[in-house]
Amino acid sequence: MGHDHGPGSAGSRHRGPLAIAFFLTLGYTAAEVVGGVVFDSLALLSDAAHMGTDVIGLGMALAAITLARREGPRRRTYGTYRLEVLAALANGLLLFGVAVYVLVEAALRWGAPPEVPGLPLLLVAAGGLAVNLVSFRLLASGAKESLNLKAAYLEVLGDLLGSVAVLVGAGLILLTGWRYVDPVLGAGIGLFILPRAARVMGQALRILMETAPPGLDVAAVEADIAALPGVVEVHDLHIWTLTSGMDAASGHVVADPGHRPTDVLEGVLDRLDEEYGITHATIQVEEPGQRRDVPRHPTH
Repeated sequence: MGHDHGPGSAGSRHRGPLAIAFFLTLGYTAAEVVGGVVFDSLALLSDAAHMGTDVIGLGMALAAITLARREGPRRRTYGTYRLEVLAALANGLLLFGVAVYVLVEAALRWGAPPEVPGLPLLLVAAGGLAVNLVSFRLLASGAKESLNLKAAYLEVLGDLLGSVAVLVGAGLILLTGWRYVDPVLGAGIGLFILPRAARVMGQALRILMETAPPGLDVAAVEADIAALPGVVEVHDLHIWTLTSGMDAASGHVVADPGHRPTDVLEGVLDRLDEEYGITHATIQVEEPGQRRDVPRHPTH
């Protein structure tokens, strides 16, 4: 039996930038709340609530990565890596809810658009844009590797676009006084966020269902391994994703009696790692005729 273990989840490698983005967003949200109370500004308090969803999402992502780094008890054989995926699913649901709320609010405002003060809105949007640009830059790299960070990244992106839209809208309100600017921009932001939130939730559910990584053909991998020197047969091969950046595999390989089992095992593990990026693999090497009656499961 052979095992090959990878270096850890993709999210853990980007914990630092995520923490900075979290505290930046938290600090600006707190400042907006204080300003809204002191100046009795509903616009400031509303924007604080909007950025508060980012704080919750980023906090969940950061907590999941932090907990996943810890050594879990023996009963959790894969530690807490799945927390990152659950956080991504929760963030996706949060994004989805915010998008639906924005669309509903935009529809309600269309019938009776309120008078929105242009200058305070402009100043608030400028500050929010600065914070979101920094956070966006910090999370861009990790979003390419980690589903958890991708969900957080999309939240910041949505808020960044919201700040840009509010800036444009505030300028239009100052210049024209047109009240429909606010619901139009709100609906546009909601429509932008909605499909991206659905995509993140779909990716998280795929991982939780332990399906094969996207673009990977399990039958082709099985045929590739079967063609390696010393391999007579491959059976009961399973490939799935533990968390973003960490794919796993298990299976049985029947070795030719003329080859050393350790050499066959090393060849299989090397192929899984180098060709498919699977760094967490458990392969059992058997002799011809040794194969046990292993229950056949549907191919992932």
